[in-house]
Amino acid sequence: MANSKIGLVLGSGSARGWAHIGVIRALEEHGIRPDIVTGCSIGSLVGAAYVGGHLDILESWVRKLNFIDVVRLLDVRMSGGLIEGDNLMSSFRDKIAQLNIEQLPIPYAAVATDLNNGREVWLQQGSLPDAVRASIALPGLFSPVANDGRWLVDGGLTNPVPVSLCRAMGADIIIAVNLNSDIVGKHLRERKEQAIHEERDLFARMMEKVSDNIKESRLSQWFGTSKEPAESPGLFEVMASAINIMQDRITKSRMAGDPPDVLLSPRLGQLGLLEFDRAEEAIAEGYDSVRRMLPAIQHALPEQ
Repeated sequence: MANSKIGLVLGSGSARGWAHIGVIRALEEHGIRPDIVTGCSIGSLVGAAYVGGHLDILESWVRKLNFIDVVRLLDVRMSGGLIEGDNLMSSFRDKIAQLNIEQLPIPYAAVATDLNNGREVWLQQGSLPDAVRASIALPGLFSPVANDGRWLVDGGLTNPVPVSLCRAMGADIIIAVNLNSDIVGKHLRERKEQAIHEERDLFARMMEKVSDNIKESRLSQWFGTSKEPAESPGLFEVMASAINIMQDRITKSRMAGDPPDVLLSPRLGQLGLLEFDRAEEAIAEGYDSVRRMLPAIQHALPEQ
């Protein structure tokens, strides 16, 4: 299998997705460069930056992100989703190649979901930024994307770790990154107090963009800001936990039928859905996940 093609599959996971940068860096250090890259949601974005030659730019930018930067990226519109996504994509457009997917030096594809019929959609041609935008359109959070007469949303609804897509594109040996391996319940059980307050503050600021008249009592009901210890989880905590459960179950089901040759599982259950300002932590754990699995990776690869 000297001519075997290596596929790299980058899974969904919102802010946990910066771990993919660390994974790629660690693989490169050991001379492992994929022949095919597929991604879902945040994985599609990091994968696009990598195959387009812009990973250095993306990494430099995310390492500098702070809480205020994240707030500025979230353009609240309440039309099809809490966030329109235009600010986010305008920031990403100079960090991923402005090319059609067919022009990329490495075969690449992203996964999205057809909102009308629930089918998985493989985006293998056309605008690279547009494919990424469709793949990250998490329902309820980001607005869906119009594409060829259909509305597309996050690929995590159907294939959070698109091993099947990578295999269909000709990969013989697949290294997959699953960011959802330890997330169920973590959002409610193990959140640090500071992170909880920051997340609530983030959404309070977001809602101020919609209306200056939102009362604290309403925010308490939505985001769980009440000081009462017995208060039920807020809207965002429930939504984040539900998304975590959904993606965990779908990932396990899909990979049971089509497992990768090597599965990397960064331990990032402590990161919240929108904590994009914690890139240092995520990148470091992505790097370490490769180090932990290096013997398995080297065993799976063909001898040079």
